[in-house]
Amino acid sequence: MVTMLDVALRAGVSKATVSRVLNGIGQVKESTREQVFTAMEELGYRPNFLARSLANRSSNSVGLVVSTFDGFYFGRLLQQASRQTEVWGKQLIVTDGHDTPQKELEAVQMLVDRHCDAIVLYTRFMNERTLLSLMNSIKVPLVVINRDVSQARDRCVFFEQQDAAFQATDYLIEQGHRDIACITVPISTPTGQARLMGYRKALQKHGIAFNEDRVKYGDSSMVLGHKLCQELLESQVPFSALFACNDDMALGASKALHQAGVRIPQDISLFGFDDAPSAQWLEPALSSVYLPIDSMITTAIDQAIKLANGEPLKAIPPFVGKLVLRESVGPGPYYISNASNS
Repeated sequence: MVTMLDVALRAGVSKATVSRVLNGIGQVKESTREQVFTAMEELGYRPNFLARSLANRSSNSVGLVVSTFDGFYFGRLLQQASRQTEVWGKQLIVTDGHDTPQKELEAVQMLVDRHCDAIVLYTRFMNERTLLSLMNSIKVPLVVINRDVSQARDRCVFFEQQDAAFQATDYLIEQGHRDIACITVPISTPTGQARLMGYRKALQKHGIAFNEDRVKYGDSSMVLGHKLCQELLESQVPFSALFACNDDMALGASKALHQAGVRIPQDISLFGFDDAPSAQWLEPALSSVYLPIDSMITTAIDQAIKLANGEPLKAIPPFVGKLVLRESVGPGPYYISNASNS
C-alpha cells in the first residue's frame, strides 16, 4: 500500500508538507503543491478522507450552494469551483438553493451538518441583513458570492453590476445612439435592479430622458427576449439600439429582429451582457459585457479556505466588467466621427 511517506519521498518534500497540502492548511508554494499532486498521481496514492473526517470531525470538503444548475454561467462556475478545491486538496460538495432564500438557508444548514470546512453561498435574493446574521450564527466559515455585504467585505465576492451596465449603455450613446431600448433580467433581484440603474445613469449622464416605453422587464430567457423585442417593435416606439441585460435575451431579441426584417447593426444595434460562449457565434457576433465568474469563484474558494484555516483576511475589492466589442453595434443616427471633428 502506498503511504504518505512514499509520496513525500517521490515529491522530494517532508511528510509534514504532504499533510499540509492534503489538508489545505499552512503556507505551501504552488510549485510544491504541484509536486505533491504529481507524486500522488504517479504512485496512485488515494488519501483516506473518510478516516480523516471521523478523526478530525471535518469532511475535508468545501460546500457550494448555487441558485440553480441552469445555463452556461453556472456551468462555468461549477467547473472552476471544482478545479480550485482540488488545488487545495479538498472535495467539493454542491447543492441547489432553488433560487429562494429559505431553500438556500436549508442548503447551508445541510452542508454545516456534513462538517464542511467552509461554505460558499451564491445567492440572488437573500438580503444583506440575513446574510450577515447567517455568517454569525453558523460554526462553519461562510463566504458569499454575488452579494455585497458591506459589514463583511472580507467574506463577500461581488461584481459591479451597475457600473458594467452603465459602461455598455454609455458606449452605445458614444456611437451615436440616443433612443436606446432595454430588456431587463428579473427586476425583483438586486442584479436586475442594478443593471437597470446603470442603463438609467448613462442616459442621465448624457441628458437623455428616461422613457418607460422603451423598457421591457424580462426573465433571462431567450423565449421572453424574443417576445419582448417583438413587443418593442410592435409598439412603434422608435429605438436605434437595444441593450439586453443578459445574452440569452439578446439572442432571443436577435431572432425577433431578423424575423421583422430589421438588420443588425445597420437598422438596430444590439448589446448583451455576460459574454456567453454563443455570443461570438451569433451573426453578426454579439457585443457583450464579460463577467469574470472564473476569477470570482476562485477568490471565493480561496477566501473560504483561508478563513477556515484561521489565516488573516483582507477585504475583497469588487470585480468589474469588460466590454467585449463585436459586430452587432454600429454607428447610430447621432454618430459624429473623429474625422468630422477635425
